[in-house]
Amino acid sequence: MANPMKRMLLGRAMNTGSLGETLLPKRLALPVFCSDPLSSVAYATEQILLVLVVGGASALLFTPAVALAVIALLALVVWSYRQTVYAYPNGGGAYAVSKDNLGAMPALVAASALLVDYVLTVAVSVTAGVANIASAFPLVNEHLVLVSGALIIGLALMNLRGVKESGTTFAIPTYGFIAAVAFLLISAVVSTVLGDPVRAESADLPVSTPTLTGMALVLLIMRAFASGCTALTGVEAVSNGVPFFRRPKSRNASLTLLTMGSIAIVMFAGVTWLAVSSGAKIAEDPTELGLPPDAIQPTIIAQLGMAVFGANGIGFYLLQAFTAAILILAANTAFNGFPVLASILGRDGYLPRQLGRRGDRLVFSNGIIMLTLVAVALVYVFDGSTTRLIQLYIIGVFVSFTLSQAGMVIHWNRLLRQPGADGRARMRRSRLANAVGAAMTLLVLVIVMFSKFTHGAWMVCIAIPALVLLMIGIRRHYGRVDTALAAPDRGVMLPSRVHAVVLVSRVNYPVMHAVAYARATRPSTLVALHASADPDEARALAQEWEARDIPVSLTLVDSPFRDITRPVIDYVNQLRRDSPRDVVAVYVPEYVVVHWWQQMLHNQSALRLKARLLFLPGVMVTSVPTVVTDEWDTRV
Repeated sequence: MANPMKRMLLGRAMNTGSLGETLLPKRLALPVFCSDPLSSVAYATEQILLVLVVGGASALLFTPAVALAVIALLALVVWSYRQTVYAYPNGGGAYAVSKDNLGAMPALVAASALLVDYVLTVAVSVTAGVANIASAFPLVNEHLVLVSGALIIGLALMNLRGVKESGTTFAIPTYGFIAAVAFLLISAVVSTVLGDPVRAESADLPVSTPTLTGMALVLLIMRAFASGCTALTGVEAVSNGVPFFRRPKSRNASLTLLTMGSIAIVMFAGVTWLAVSSGAKIAEDPTELGLPPDAIQPTIIAQLGMAVFGANGIGFYLLQAFTAAILILAANTAFNGFPVLASILGRDGYLPRQLGRRGDRLVFSNGIIMLTLVAVALVYVFDGSTTRLIQLYIIGVFVSFTLSQAGMVIHWNRLLRQPGADGRARMRRSRLANAVGAAMTLLVLVIVMFSKFTHGAWMVCIAIPALVLLMIGIRRHYGRVDTALAAPDRGVMLPSRVHAVVLVSRVNYPVMHAVAYARATRPSTLVALHASADPDEARALAQEWEARDIPVSLTLVDSPFRDITRPVIDYVNQLRRDSPRDVVAVYVPEYVVVHWWQQMLHNQSALRLKARLLFLPGVMVTSVPTVVTDEWDTRV
């Protein structure tokens, strides 16, 4: 990308010393790190109803109980992660906790689960937001993949501008959604108290499925609970992002977690109450509600908005606008969590080390770009369907929850064994909270795996181990390379001689420049090398070389197959075979043009040659550039 375009899209580059200016106050940290769990209010209740409607009217009666179980688990996980942000103020979340307390392999499993879940967070959040837009504007249904992909790219560009700047931008939709849901619930309560209870449009639809009993009903309730646990996604992001908070970092992160948990629980409970009391229904198969197979059903939050504000009321459109915005921006939780975790893994050698470097705007740009590409591909593969994507969701997050809390139990055990440790009563309470949390999240993980495995979750069960193996392979590669590149105790033996070879295509300024530079290095031997498939061209070049009285001998090699790379490689290899302890220095004249599009017109043969020469042992390749300006005068 041209530099002016990059500056326009991303803003000016920031000095490393400005890193402190990018730290977040709590009011901005909430939309940056908590938009995912807050946004789940828009679809967690819906996911419960989608499952329970299969069991008929009697199964729908269990909606409040399922929601209450989800709320209890959310409160427990929030409490547990408040312990984590104090114990691990440098971030890393489940990965850091597992690495310190459970070992490398559990840590990689936790990290892989989180990376997979972050990708799914982007895909699910954006497609869910687009689905809400489609509830108000049905035309969008025809372009779900295109709209979702464009929104993901837009989010990536915002995050590439910097964490603080993206937080400022995303604060209005996040707080607007909280206000819109609060207004929805307050209006519904007032209406109910005044004797006019809210009734959803779908309340009169018949539930045509048979009533389930016994074990079938238990399994259905378990699956509904697993689907409702999408309300817990994103809680981990705060513990990953502690370094981005203002000081005192751990305290601010803990208060942000508590605020997020309180708001999410109140809104989720309120939306579930309103959905149950208004009789709102939704089904994956519209025929289960007596609708045509191709019927487009509004989302639950849209149905509640229409019931409270009217289908054409401004309150409905504001609710839908903020809901779509928060669902789309929920992906921002992943855009902050994924790059931070990837940077930590990169520094530890489990992912490419480039992921650990900050970009121009002091964010981990490579991680943002990687997340964007994978999420867009996922949306394309699953046709932008939230229902299909959500079946892959939350497995990863419960794997990381379980490992993180189990690791925290070991963390507290280690501290309690230390003589004279202060605050033992508090540590024991924290250990109990983490132990209960680990047991509960493990139970939920088993339920989720059991209930969603055949619905697509098996793909995540393959992806997580595959990612673990990939990271182990990357770490082993870095280990082998580091061992191979380690400096020997007595240094490196000097080469016996240096043979310099200047590649010549024709007699011009860049070649003369390269010859002059090669001579200045004073090699043991120096030759100019020309490979050609045309004998007449070679003879003409030799005559011009001799006529100019250039003080370097010209060697001509034949290229019968019209490829100059192979003859040059053979010539260099021959020099190495004759003197294995010698070094061959190859000088490649190149043109440097000022516009990127001009580069495609030059240096293609040189690029191929350099790529091949770099793999030859004992061969040093030096590019000798000649800058060509727009006025077509050259300079060194």
